[in-house]
Amino acid sequence: MEHISASSLNSLPERIAYLSSFLSLTSSDTEALLAAKPLIAPLIPTILDAVYTKLLSYDITAQAFVPKNTDYEGETVKNVQELTMEHPQIALRKDFLKARSNQLLAPIRFPLSIQYKSLRGTSNYLVRLVSTPDLSPTSSFWTYLNNVGILHTGRPGFKHRQNRPELHVAYIHMSVLLGYVTDIVIGAVLGLEGVDLEMKGRVLRAVNKVIWIQNDLMARHYIPGSGDQETDVKLSMGGEGGGCPFKG
Repeated sequence: MEHISASSLNSLPERIAYLSSFLSLTSSDTEALLAAKPLIAPLIPTILDAVYTKLLSYDITAQAFVPKNTDYEGETVKNVQELTMEHPQIALRKDFLKARSNQLLAPIRFPLSIQYKSLRGTSNYLVRLVSTPDLSPTSSFWTYLNNVGILHTGRPGFKHRQNRPELHVAYIHMSVLLGYVTDIVIGAVLGLEGVDLEMKGRVLRAVNKVIWIQNDLMARHYIPGSGDQETDVKLSMGGEGGGCPFKG
């Protein structure tokens, strides 16, 4: 039995090492994600449109887009109900993200063994997801995802947020958006033509592992009891607690 001390989970590399070991995230998953790049890349503009449409469908999520962008000089909205996909402020955000994703999606070479037959934000995340050759515990990719979690809690300290309104997005919205994007990616991968079922399975399993690690890297900055301290395990739950494997 391997020993994992709760205090070690305060260290990002050690936390990633534990999560990766538990989920069996290996170099094979990295290869599958890299091989998915030429297939997922063309889908990013469509995914961005779907994400913005979803976020603007609810006032509680659309509220985050009411503050004026630093680079936006046009007319601002007076209330959240005025925000639509056609509003210039939303169009500027989308155009920037699409341009940024195109910048990052430079062609890369893949080893023959993994070739297929054939938002910044969401777009940046998807690009990095299928472009990162290193998913080891010390990879900068995990630092990036950890910072995404910190950033949306409203915590100060990010240079690019200086002179901008505080950015605070509740965890419920962060996690459900992650689930929504995952669902889109699953549907897109399953619908790919010219890709055998085995490879689709490899890609989806790799995406699933990374998504669950990212979810933890968000939750740890929002939720008391996220495993950062040994005292975190002292939880009190009413009722029977269902079929939880950790139940005493």
